[in-house]
Amino acid sequence: MSSFRWELSFLKHLGKIDKRFEIENWFMETSNYRKHTSKNPLQKFLIGNFYKELISSIKKLTIESALDVGCGEGFTLNKLSENKIGKRLEGIDFQKTAIDAGKRVHPNLNLKVGNIYHLPYKDNSFDLIICTEVLEHLEDPKKALSEIQRVSSRYVILSVPNEPFFMIANFLRGKNLRRWGNDIEHIHHWSSKGFQKFVENQSVKVIQKKLPFPWTLLLMEK
Repeated sequence: MSSFRWELSFLKHLGKIDKRFEIENWFMETSNYRKHTSKNPLQKFLIGNFYKELISSIKKLTIESALDVGCGEGFTLNKLSENKIGKRLEGIDFQKTAIDAGKRVHPNLNLKVGNIYHLPYKDNSFDLIICTEVLEHLEDPKKALSEIQRVSSRYVILSVPNEPFFMIANFLRGKNLRRWGNDIEHIHHWSSKGFQKFVENQSVKVIQKKLPFPWTLLLMEK
């Protein structure tokens, strides 16, 4: 245990730390948590616009169940819950740290640790599979997409950074300057057209494409 975490645990034991402080610091190492809780006006605007486009796409569908693959702390699932989309909402992520944080931040959600390459569900288990800002991190996105398709009974929504605009946006707001805005965790760098071509090459039918800056958002139907 790091000295910071030991001190945090000790302060909690003494009753000198509240829940909000604990959440914001104990789980501060997840980039997804930092992104969604950022007080940067530009970041808040971009995230808000992304969710506006995402929810508007999903609301037009008939959805009873949805699985968020790579759910992080459950922020996307929580948006669905707030908009009364679906009756069965579940999330899965490989990071136990993120899942633990999500259970504290969003205790109403069903979140679990799991592997995107081996989802613990039967074929056609969910009406909708959501996978946002995950594929660009993976060594084998084709295998991941195949597994996502297997579990979906009808719809899939994917999003990835729209390059080079994502890197430009990072650079302009002072992030990752030494790498010209590139996130070190990103293995793949798709343009909007490039990502659509990648998806369609996996025998997936794209029925809607949106470009909420700086991302590409695709809605697919099996």
